[in-house]
Amino acid sequence: QVQLVESGGGLVQAGGSLRLSCVASGSIFGRCAVGWFRQAPGKERELVAAISWSTINTYYSDSVKGRFTISRNSAKNTVYLQMNSLKPEDTAVYYCAASSTVYSSWISYAADDYTYWGQGTQVTVSS
Repeated sequence: QVQLVESGGGLVQAGGSLRLSCVASGSIFGRCAVGWFRQAPGKERELVAAISWSTINTYYSDSVKGRFTISRNSAKNTVYLQMNSLKPEDTAVYYCAASSTVYSSWISYAADDYTYWGQGTQVTVSS
């Protein structure tokens, strides 16, 4: 079992930065691919970034590419999402999700492929 706790959300002005953290409990987290999803009111949940457990593979949606960076610290069982040049359209609840896999380079773009989810952290970007 893996439990995920997100933190780092908040209110920031457009152009600002935030760093989200996803801290995991559970020894298998080191063999989990991790994704950051977001959901804005009235919109579907979307994947914004993902990282394989080997870190060899990463993914970014077109809407955040060049502005967001996903990384992980295995020693701390933590995955980060550094968000720079934030825009009002980045406003959403951000969720961390993980799925164990034997494949070190595996990541998934589909929410249904992720087994474990955090409770979410609100990010609000004011114009």
